[in-house]
Amino acid sequence: MNEHTTHQVAMVTGANKGIGRAIAARLAAMGMTVVIGSRDPRRGQEAAAAVRAAGGDAHAVALDVTDLTTVQEAARWVEERWGRLDVLVNNAGITGSGKVSPEDAHDQVPSSVDLDMVRAVFETNVFGVIAVINAMLPLLRRSPAARIVNVSSHAGSLTLTSDPDGPFAALLPSAAYTPSKSALNALTVQYANELCKDGILVNAAAPGFVATDSNNHSGYLTPAQGAAVVVRLATLGTDGPTAGFFSEDGLLPW
Repeated sequence: MNEHTTHQVAMVTGANKGIGRAIAARLAAMGMTVVIGSRDPRRGQEAAAAVRAAGGDAHAVALDVTDLTTVQEAARWVEERWGRLDVLVNNAGITGSGKVSPEDAHDQVPSSVDLDMVRAVFETNVFGVIAVINAMLPLLRRSPAARIVNVSSHAGSLTLTSDPDGPFAALLPSAAYTPSKSALNALTVQYANELCKDGILVNAAAPGFVATDSNNHSGYLTPAQGAAVVVRLATLGTDGPTAGFFSEDGLLPW
């Protein structure tokens, strides 16, 4: 049954907690119909119920970005209900080091890293984004002004992380999480270049050091604060930028 709506429809992956949930809540508060993608269906339903309890329109769908079957099923599910997608936020991501902040990830040092971990991180943070975008593109192309936002990290900036006097000089070298976000940034530019002719704006966002499960809540920003730049990019006007990398403070270097 197709529930055609005049509201914009947004999908946020990995949205059952943390930054993703904050993004979903904010988009719903702005009047969008929000689809919460979650690997754990129960947690996804709980997050959607919380957004609805706050007055928003939210629905949960099982979505594991590393499982192409669930990705394609989620796309069909959205098509059956709304027939289009206006906003896609690729938020799902992993550090590869469990509940350890990338700053303390000793197991990611390039000379001793486990290749299986690197593959797992890229499977979610890079290949999963490709899978989701490509599955959702037919729906995004039906929107008059579709927006794609890839949730990256300051650590993905080659300029910032290669500066010996910069704020990231103290970070441990990483062969998994950090380069996966650099790859995501590069991917963002390539999609932006391809889709600009369709009026689809594609940008990467760095939420900042947000307190989440992945860093044992050691970050100094709240999920809502981290979500702000993502929401801004998800709601850009027709004259908005594309192929950019942004934090809440503005444009970041690649």
